[in-house]
Amino acid sequence: MKILVPVKRVIDYNVKVRVKADQSGVELANVKMAMNPFDEIAVEQALRIKEAGNADEVVLVSIGPAQSQETIRTGLAMGADRGIHIEASQDVEPLAVAKLLAAIVAKEEPGLVLCGKQAIDDDSNQTGQMLSALLGWSQGTFASGVELAGDKVNVIREVDGGLEHVSLAMPAVISVDLRLNEPRYASLPNIMKAKKKPIDAVSADELGVDTAPRLSVVKVEEPAAREAGIKVGSVSELVDKLKTEAKVI
Repeated sequence: MKILVPVKRVIDYNVKVRVKADQSGVELANVKMAMNPFDEIAVEQALRIKEAGNADEVVLVSIGPAQSQETIRTGLAMGADRGIHIEASQDVEPLAVAKLLAAIVAKEEPGLVLCGKQAIDDDSNQTGQMLSALLGWSQGTFASGVELAGDKVNVIREVDGGLEHVSLAMPAVISVDLRLNEPRYASLPNIMKAKKKPIDAVSADELGVDTAPRLSVVKVEEPAAREAGIKVGSVSELVDKLKTEAKVI
């Protein structure tokens, strides 16, 4: 079986995001970029499935500018077998991403697609669900447990009320959550090996997908600064302020 893992290049989660002066977006110039943390978890899970003998190949896919190949190389250094770079000079919205991935799935014919539940830049949490709908495949979202069982995959989902256990017929699309695993660090030998692993390049036009944006950003603003708290002298004063000022009770 082949496992396909989409990976996205985003601002490193340790970096403080700054809004551009003209409020047209966030500042990306000279900012450290990295693989989306949720996608990193998906790569780790795919590698564990392969190491358990349940998959033959792990293929990474990234959509974006030429620098996206660096993100693919990160996953190859972790242990993935090869990568596919879909060239795109502009931001690609979730529906277009899902259509591009569906075209790659048609070519590669994987038995499983593992993706992060969301990207930490736009927080859309849409691509996995859209891809499942386009393919007509089973889907499992917010996965904190993934186990293959013959022609099915058992998924533990994190829901508001606790954990939900579902069994999906394969092929399937699974979007993973933070508590699924702890991604490995790439060793120096694997980083060197990753430089020789193949990355195929393809354009959105070759895949027959229109990536023109359907949405426009009107303005991006930083959240308001948090106001300082106050001390109250008694419980009755606290209750009064919660009623009259905060209006939460």
